[in-house]
Amino acid sequence: MNESFSVDPGLNQPFERREFISQALKAAGATALLTMPGLGAFAFGGENQSYTVQDVINIILKDIPGAPFAQTVDTLKSGSGDQVVTGIVTTMFATITVIEAAIKLKANFIIAHEPTFYNHTDDPNWVQNNDMVARKQALLKQNNIAVWRFHDYWHSHNPDGIRYGVLRDADWLGYFHQGNAVIQVPSISLKELAAHLKSTLGISHVRVIGDLAQSCQRLAILPGAAGGQAQMSLVEKEKPDVLIVGEVHEWETAEYIRDSRLSGGKTSLIVLGHSVSEEPGMNWLVEWLQPKVSAIKVTHVASLDPFTWL
Repeated sequence: MNESFSVDPGLNQPFERREFISQALKAAGATALLTMPGLGAFAFGGENQSYTVQDVINIILKDIPGAPFAQTVDTLKSGSGDQVVTGIVTTMFATITVIEAAIKLKANFIIAHEPTFYNHTDDPNWVQNNDMVARKQALLKQNNIAVWRFHDYWHSHNPDGIRYGVLRDADWLGYFHQGNAVIQVPSISLKELAAHLKSTLGISHVRVIGDLAQSCQRLAILPGAAGGQAQMSLVEKEKPDVLIVGEVHEWETAEYIRDSRLSGGKTSLIVLGHSVSEEPGMNWLVEWLQPKVSAIKVTHVASLDPFTWL
């Protein structure tokens, strides 16, 4: 996973290319330059083109099947669709730290996968007189930052943007079949599998239910918080060796896996943590989005695991 503020130098136009284009314009004129391979988009403004928040949203939605959705939580949580974008930050949660990083980057558009105001619909009155909500709203307004949630649409992308990012970072794309949450990998012990996920996804700690010596091949991948019903349904249908999730309701999936194993079932459970389990997908969004808005710098700022493990 890229670290915060990572910048791909390849996204900037080298000085030599700019100088070449400038000289070519003087020597041959704009009309002749437009016939040169690979320079047409730049000659039409590339670096100088501006986008509003709504422009960027519309560009994204062009690649989402069935978009726009009649019902979705993917709405603006702050700012206006009319404001001109100075930079984009992708992240899991628009935390105070992420907002401050965006300010330093002079980026006024945050695309976050999860809620900004601590509940699924981002209802600011979900808890009445919530001081933290008010302070966060004030910080965003003071710095003219727009926040758009990108959850339902990113999961509806083909392939699912979050799952694809996880599989890419875990080096499992070779085993991936689009639309399938289960992959088949070479045999690996549960202990080795947990270590592999920690290493490739940059996770400090995972939680496991199962025999650490168990041989694992069929892996069910459900990053984030799909919920007990979806998690258990996948296990019942696919009978994977391991169910890998972001988080569980402990009275649901965790107890189901525990009783299942006590009754002869073979499926183990690895809980990665919600934020860190989906962060790779929001990191991949940078690579996916940057070519579509080449005039704007897109940067991933990880919101990281909120917990300290003792």
